[in-house]
Amino acid sequence: MTETTETAAPVSQTSQLYDNLRAAILTLDIAPGERISERGLEGRFHASRTPVRAALSRLEREGLILHEGRTWTVTPIDLDEIASLAELRGVLEPAAARLAVERASAEQLDEVRAHLDQLRSTPDREAGIRMGSTFHLDLAALGGNRFVTDAIADALTRLERTRWIEVRTAEAREAAWEEHSAILDAVRSGEADRAAELLAAHVAGTNDRLLAFIAQERRRLRGAGMAIVGSPELLGDSEPAATQAP
Repeated sequence: MTETTETAAPVSQTSQLYDNLRAAILTLDIAPGERISERGLEGRFHASRTPVRAALSRLEREGLILHEGRTWTVTPIDLDEIASLAELRGVLEPAAARLAVERASAEQLDEVRAHLDQLRSTPDREAGIRMGSTFHLDLAALGGNRFVTDAIADALTRLERTRWIEVRTAEAREAAWEEHSAILDAVRSGEADRAAELLAAHVAGTNDRLLAFIAQERRRLRGAGMAIVGSPELLGDSEPAATQAP
C-alpha cells in the first residue's frame, strides 16, 4: 500500500503541473519566446524537479516548448506553421464534415447543437476558445475516424495561443458562432458538399484574418513580449525570418 501511495503522488503532481503550465502557455500568461527554467517552475508551482521535467517533456512533444541544451523556451508564434496548419485543416475538416453527413445520428447532431448554443451565451474570450475547439472536435468525432479527429485535435492545440487573438472581440466571437451554426445546419440537412465548402471557407477566412492581424500588430505584440517568426511574405515586409522579441 505504501509503495502505491508513493508512486501515485509524483504522477498526480506531474499531471497538475502539466495542466497549469500548459494553461499558462496557451493563454499567453507565459509569452511565446519566453525562456523558462526548471528551478523557476519549481518555485512558481511549488513542485519538485522530477515532475517539472516530466511536464516540460510532455509539452515539448506537443510543440509548445523547445529544449536546447539546458534551456527551455516557449515556442514562438510561427506564421509559417499557422499557414501550414490551415492547409492541413482545410483538407481534413471538410472530409470530416462529409463523413459526419454520412454517419451522424440525429441525437449526436442535437448534442453538438446544444454545446454550440450553450457556449454562445457566455460572451468572453475563454468561452470563444472553448466554443471553437468544442465545435470542431465534436464535428470531427461525428465522422467516426479517430485518426482524423486526433490530427484535427493536434492542429487545434498548436493553434490555441493564436486563437486567443482570433476571438479578441465580441463581434469576432459572434461571427464564428454564426459560421459554425451554418456548417452544422448543412450537416443536419444532409448537404455534404455545402458543409464541406462552408467549413473550408471558415478555416481559410479565420487563417487569413489571423495572419493579417498579426502582421499588422506584430511590433505591438512583440513589445508585449511575444516572439513572432515567419517568412517575409507572411510577416508583411522584408523583416528577417529569425527576428524575435527583444
